[in-house]
Amino acid sequence: MPVNTQAGEPRRPPFNAEAARRLREALGMTPAHVAYGIWAAFGMRTAPETVASWERGESSPSEAELTALAGALWCTPGELLGAPGTLREYRLALGLAPVDLARRIGMEASAYERLEAGGKWRGNDRQAAALAEVLRLPLPALLRFTGRDEKLAELLTSAATTRWQAYVRPVGKLVPLPRQQIQGVLRDLHGEYQATMTATLNWGDGGSAEESGRAGRALLDDIVAEFWARTGRQDP
Repeated sequence: MPVNTQAGEPRRPPFNAEAARRLREALGMTPAHVAYGIWAAFGMRTAPETVASWERGESSPSEAELTALAGALWCTPGELLGAPGTLREYRLALGLAPVDLARRIGMEASAYERLEAGGKWRGNDRQAAALAEVLRLPLPALLRFTGRDEKLAELLTSAATTRWQAYVRPVGKLVPLPRQQIQGVLRDLHGEYQATMTATLNWGDGGSAEESGRAGRALLDDIVAEFWARTGRQDP
């Protein structure tokens, strides 16, 4: 169901309406009780009809409203969110303000806010490690947020299309996984790609050759996702 937002309003968190309703009912509260709790604890005037609208998925709370709703329902903001996909959503899931997160990872607040708005990662390895620890980021998400997934894609593409053995160490520097696991995945990706492209030669100019060529290109297009899937580290 579409969520109503005001024109020009910042993108709202991925609200889990069903979780909000379930948590409220478990506490034996009505939407009016929740609305009162939001006002009493956070000073935010919220109509019971608004709370009910959130639960029906007709609208969703803003970041401030989400924090207040979590307080009224005695839960964490993360319990009211769907699976996080952006840096902002990971932060909201833990109920952290941008300035607090920036302080904990040793970054200027303005620099972090630019990053969350879609800017490029300008931090160092220590800050990246702190970001992963504070936000409990899966490895694929960390590489994506720090802009290293593009380099990973280049390395994986080269491994699949040339000599995979030469890329075990470079990939290992980028992705802290066991060397043996990386070797196995690169070998498999290389073997699958080469077998697909060999099929295009065997079939000549027929439709099967074209189909094999498409399969090979598709593998390269999704090679980062394939890599994470084969290492058991899918990106949410």
